[in-house]
Amino acid sequence: MTVMKRYKKKSEHLVVAVQLNLDTDGLVYQKWGDTQKAKAGDWLVDNDGSIYTIEEEVFARTYKPVSPGLYEKVAVIYAEPATEAGSIVTLEGRTHYDAGDYLVYEKPGQEKGAYAIKKQQFEKMYEQIEV
Repeated sequence: MTVMKRYKKKSEHLVVAVQLNLDTDGLVYQKWGDTQKAKAGDWLVDNDGSIYTIEEEVFARTYKPVSPGLYEKVAVIYAEPATEAGSIVTLEGRTHYDAGDYLVYEKPGQEKGAYAIKKQQFEKMYEQIEV
């Protein structure tokens, strides 16, 4: 892998989100080439047409409300392009990726909760932050 760089989400890329405040045993769905799982309290997110869930604690730490149902990602992330195809374990399941897609981490050295984003989508939504 290459050296991880710091990025922030471009301010014009907001998400629509609703918290799963339901009496449920969870939600199971197929995304990113594998089974994903969410539990009561997690967030259902529409990110420019890509629908997925985010764990409750992660969403609270990384997003801020802009208006009812609309949120901005405020957390800085660390990312690197994948040098070969593979998969990564996320908090919701497993994500498969291709060479060139971005592997995203909340902090360097993170082993749990990382995820992958297609290269074109990542470059559209994120901008690099100089250290």
